[in-house]
Amino acid sequence: MLWQGRRESGNVEDRRGMSGGGRIAAGGGILGVLALLFNFLLGGGGDGGQTMAPLPGQHTSTSRNQAHGDQLARFVKVVLADTEDVWSELFRNAGNRYQAPTLVMFSGSVQSGCGSASAQTGPFYCPADQKVYVDLSFYDDLRTRFGGGGDFAMAYVIAHEVGHHIQTLMGTSEQMARLRGRVSKEEYNQYSVRMELQADYMAGVFARYQQGKGYLEQGDIEEALRAAQAIGDDRLQQQAQGYAVPESFTHGTSEQRMRWFRKGYETGDLSQGDTFKAATL
Repeated sequence: MLWQGRRESGNVEDRRGMSGGGRIAAGGGILGVLALLFNFLLGGGGDGGQTMAPLPGQHTSTSRNQAHGDQLARFVKVVLADTEDVWSELFRNAGNRYQAPTLVMFSGSVQSGCGSASAQTGPFYCPADQKVYVDLSFYDDLRTRFGGGGDFAMAYVIAHEVGHHIQTLMGTSEQMARLRGRVSKEEYNQYSVRMELQADYMAGVFARYQQGKGYLEQGDIEEALRAAQAIGDDRLQQQAQGYAVPESFTHGTSEQRMRWFRKGYETGDLSQGDTFKAATL
């Protein structure tokens, strides 16, 4: 994906280095916490007192990680800007005005309008505050743990979460919320799968309009499809426990996620993405 040097969205909150509402000092992470603790035990104060020398390799490693994180942050901002352009155009063509979501970058854990969450939750969208939350380490997890690497794999993930924002604007999220507690868990899971596959479809529509602008490179769509395959319910459950339990699926199988993304990409037509009315998924 051609992204460097392009417009970055301003609808971003950078909460990296914060946990539970408090900022982690001394460079963040466990090494920073240990450095502060060791400094305190040696009698160093918090206001210009004695500081501990960095651990061997700590400065180099921290600098490298910082550079990698900053590059990912810029990339995410460009992708978010692209979603703003695409959906503003589509909403405008339909006679409406698009209200863009805010994207929150965090590390470790975060407090959202939907409650607290950790990095293990993965990227998510909260309809209560209309924000997308992403720990940038998920990019590396997608590549190393799930086998779904590539820059457009991460773009697909962001576009999927923005798809949930579109569902909020359309009233779909509110309808889903009303179902909770009124139907069985298994039936609610089935609705949840349709909700997620529709967001995959919308991510495909986004990719279609990116193609028209010349930002996609050869292999980008394949990266998105591999990412969709990597995070299918059946594949994740097989990896975690050796077998899949279809009635517990909440996001759809790898095949379903790939197919609905591809359909959105091939048609670019929102009217064909009503997964709730689809006879088969």
